[in-house]
Amino acid sequence: MTKDLYVVYASDDKFAEILGVSLTSLYENNKEMEQITVYVLNSGISDESKKKLESLSGIYERKELQWLEAKDITKELGMEVAIDRGSLSQYARLFVSSVLPKDLKRVLYLDCDIIIAQSLEELWDLDMHGKTVAALKDAFSKWYRMNIDLKPNDIMFNSGVMLIDLEKWREKNIEKKLTKFISGKNGKIQQGDQGTLNAILSKDVWCFEPRFNTVTIFYDFSYKEMMTYRKPPKGYYTEIEVREATKHPVIIHFTTSFLSRRPWVKGCQHRYLGEWEKYKKLSPWKDSELWEYKKKTKVHELYVGLMRRFPRNLNIEISGALQAYGRPFINKYRLRK
Repeated sequence: MTKDLYVVYASDDKFAEILGVSLTSLYENNKEMEQITVYVLNSGISDESKKKLESLSGIYERKELQWLEAKDITKELGMEVAIDRGSLSQYARLFVSSVLPKDLKRVLYLDCDIIIAQSLEELWDLDMHGKTVAALKDAFSKWYRMNIDLKPNDIMFNSGVMLIDLEKWREKNIEKKLTKFISGKNGKIQQGDQGTLNAILSKDVWCFEPRFNTVTIFYDFSYKEMMTYRKPPKGYYTEIEVREATKHPVIIHFTTSFLSRRPWVKGCQHRYLGEWEKYKKLSPWKDSELWEYKKKTKVHELYVGLMRRFPRNLNIEISGALQAYGRPFINKYRLRK
């Protein structure tokens, strides 16, 4: 396949710095690519941040960044849409088929909170086996699936790294199906945009190897602990696959976790914190201060405090029950209100 790589990010101004670090790692580790075209779905990035991001393509002698105005989901649907995770800017990726060039056949969507540790050539050339997207199989219990109208053993995937066949996306009217699902749920979807993507594409996703999207849960827990904590249905990745992924990751995805902080927040202890810091030092944000840790709700802080008093194995058992059964039950009740 061609060595022309097409990547799309979505960001608001708050995460422009995080995008800059990710973009630096992309350019650093894909020098063998003949051309890299990066599209940014812009949700209010400031002119100052734009200039910093644009400087990177000049430093690495790559094509200029392609700025695309992100669609506002509330305006598109004419209704309020609940933010279940992140910000409304994340919904912008649901509209990739209508904002990207019509002749573009394949694109790699990346969240801002990742670094690319190796060449993306193998992922870019991946055989998707006729599916519309390729992504990481996510480790959620069957109860999460039921909240988005899926069956207990249907696939749930992490949408932070998605290889997208845009031709199939357009042919199957995926965008229309996504917006129809949101409208049908009155704008209240478990896990927001990711839940919506799972609801529509669960049976149309090829699950790639976990090394292409190593999420924080792989590092915070042993494999046994992770299975106890998340309780995914049968068919999840093997222990060997996950272990090899963490040793030789292609993409490191700094997802949120109750056990750890992300690398741009003071106090992070992620195994690959040093890698993130390396690319930050190469970016236009090399001198920016780390973010202060902001405590979450009082209930959350009380829970974390109590858990620290228990042995780790008991902690995992209790947290796993709350994660696998409690949270989806609360979600079900909350989404009905």
